[in-house]
Amino acid sequence: MALAINIEDLLNKQKIESNRIEFKKGWNPASIYRSVCAFANDFDDLGGGYILVGVDSDDVGMAIRPVEGVPIEKIDGILQEMVGYNNKLSPYYMPRTSVEEVDGRQVLVIWCPAGINRPYSVPENVTAKSGSKEYFYIRSGTSSIIAKGEVLDELRELASRVPFDERGNDDIQLEDISLVLLRDYLVKVGSRLADQVATMPLPKILDQMELYTGPKENRLIRNVAAMMFCENPSKFFPYTQIDVVTFPNGKLKDPNNFTEVTFKGSVPQMIKETMGYIKSNVLKEHVRKVSGRQEADRFWNYPYDAIEEAVVNSVYHRDFMQHEPIEITIEPTGISILNCPGPDRSIPKEDIERGDMLKSRRYRNRRLGDFLKELDLTEGRSTGVPTIQAKLAENGSPRAFFETTDDRLTFLVTIPVHEGCYHSSEKSSGTSLETNSKSSEKGVLGSEKSSEKASKSSEKSSEKSSEKILDLIKNKPTISAAEIAMEIDMSARGVEKQIRKLREAGIIKRIGADRGGYWEITVTKEDK
Repeated sequence: MALAINIEDLLNKQKIESNRIEFKKGWNPASIYRSVCAFANDFDDLGGGYILVGVDSDDVGMAIRPVEGVPIEKIDGILQEMVGYNNKLSPYYMPRTSVEEVDGRQVLVIWCPAGINRPYSVPENVTAKSGSKEYFYIRSGTSSIIAKGEVLDELRELASRVPFDERGNDDIQLEDISLVLLRDYLVKVGSRLADQVATMPLPKILDQMELYTGPKENRLIRNVAAMMFCENPSKFFPYTQIDVVTFPNGKLKDPNNFTEVTFKGSVPQMIKETMGYIKSNVLKEHVRKVSGRQEADRFWNYPYDAIEEAVVNSVYHRDFMQHEPIEITIEPTGISILNCPGPDRSIPKEDIERGDMLKSRRYRNRRLGDFLKELDLTEGRSTGVPTIQAKLAENGSPRAFFETTDDRLTFLVTIPVHEGCYHSSEKSSGTSLETNSKSSEKGVLGSEKSSEKASKSSEKSSEKSSEKILDLIKNKPTISAAEIAMEIDMSARGVEKQIRKLREAGIIKRIGADRGGYWEITVTKEDK
């Protein structure tokens, strides 16, 4: 089968969290099947994982290129062995496999989606003929460990809960799935499966993408397939739409003066059209000239990335059976996004009001999150709120506010407008504040300009992050990636990307092992 994700994204640990990817230099079934079991149990509701056989890793867990590869004459034998080893998983579980060409060599990718019959156990050594004790395995960071005590009890409790988007739906038929949307997605993520859409039967494509569930005699299409690849998912999930309501003078001041636009369609379509509308009609860059200084202050009324993150997360975490749309209200003082229902009760209300990080293991739409990550629309677990706050801080904007009701029926995100927008005509002693508001023009030209500015802003943000990382490494060479992420308020995946860029550019290198080793800066600012 062909992967529904680009192999290079797996090798570079992009779009998929690093703890969901495991590199194996060679075929070692005893170790590999412990990880297969752990990914299938999916204790943290991440969506399973990938094992790449024929890929060695360095001290920080990155793939060593060129890859080792698996001798092509051994692959058929390995696949035959796996048939027997799959039967040793209890209950039976079958991971997906794909042989991918990388650096002129063959790599065996074992895709292990979250199992629907968890918890799973497997013998400690699947190659032993008998006498090998069975254990339940889970992932802990980048390792597969035995689940014991309270952890095992919790794993068993999770067995009865299947996220809504992974459930089968007997109302969804093959004709409801758009081949255009399906192929468009596969092209965007760089999957080889895109080339087979025109020739391969749709049921086989859906099967390879794990979008079917149930026994052979009653195969059901999963809800997430309609969310992603149906032109009209509201046919199955009422009010799957985003309403954008604009009050030019404020909702309280002039409640009868408003415009309303509704966006429907598949989840990617809704997000794309909503953000396109906001970019063209709401986002404005301000240039504030300060006397006595050559460079002007530049800022946006709202940073694009913060708004996008909030919109994407509202769709990702919504309850698709709620008969309520996502409502975005735009006023002169800020943008608010109202979603139903609110965050899981396992998240303390104090954490929600603090607005730093909302961490929960219970996800309503786990698989939908995977699709959005592969489209670069969201970063992953518990990073939405920190990302919003970080992007606002980079723009010089006030922090966002997060509110929910005691019964968790709603979730409201409020993003205030940049404070500089209030002073567009003010003048203060010694400083001339002449603020020109430049709205994004409608049409192709405006989109191109906004895209170029967003790209430059992203590059500047990346440079700032790299500088912060280098400063931290300089002060503490033994600092870990996790510690860096906490220090600069960035997701672990974002830190890994920046570290990889710095290493590839020859600016830093790792001395020693992951534990006990340290970073060394090889190129300073003066050397550049």
